[in-house]
Amino acid sequence: MDEEIQLYLSDAEESMAKALQHTNTELSRIRAGKATPSMLDSLRVDYYGTPTPVAQVANVSAPDARSLVIRPWEKNMLGEISKAIKNSDLGLNPISDADSIRLNLPPMTEERRRDLVKQVKNEAENGKVRIRGIRKDVNESLRKLQKEGASEDAVKDAETKVQKYTDSYIVKIDDAMSKKEAEIMTI
Repeated sequence: MDEEIQLYLSDAEESMAKALQHTNTELSRIRAGKATPSMLDSLRVDYYGTPTPVAQVANVSAPDARSLVIRPWEKNMLGEISKAIKNSDLGLNPISDADSIRLNLPPMTEERRRDLVKQVKNEAENGKVRIRGIRKDVNESLRKLQKEGASEDAVKDAETKVQKYTDSYIVKIDDAMSKKEAEIMTI
C-alpha cells in the first residue's frame, strides 16, 4: 500500500508541475507592452489547406520592443499570414513589404493595462483551480486506498504532503502572476 501512496504522491506533484507550466505558458501569451515572437504562437495560417502555426511557415523576430517582423519562407504565404493576423484577436494591423510583414504594436493605454492585469489574474486563478482539482482527485484516491486497507496514518500523512504540494504550487502561481502584473504595469 505504501508504494501505491507514493505513486499517488509523485503523480500529484507531476500533475501540479504541469499545471504550473501551463499557467506560465498562458501568462507568457499575454502581451505586456513588449513585442515577443511568442505573441503569435496561437496564430494559425492556412498552409495548403492545413491550419499551421506561423512559426512553421515563417521566421518571426522582434527587431525592437514595439515591432515584430515576419519573413515567410514562401513568398506566396504573405497574403495568408496577413489575412490570419487581421482575422485574429491580436488587434494588430499588418504592414506588408516585398518579402516580409511588419507588425507595429501601439503603446498600451492605462485602461488596456488594467484589462490585461484582469486577464492575468483570471489565468492565475484558472491555474489555482487546476491545482486544487488535482489535490481533490488525489485525496479521493487516497481515501479509497484507506477503505481498501491502507493505514489511516499513512493516508493522513499523504494528504498532508499533497496539501504541502498544493500550497507550494499556488505560491509559485502567485509569484508568476505578480511578476506578470509588474511587467504589464511598467510603462
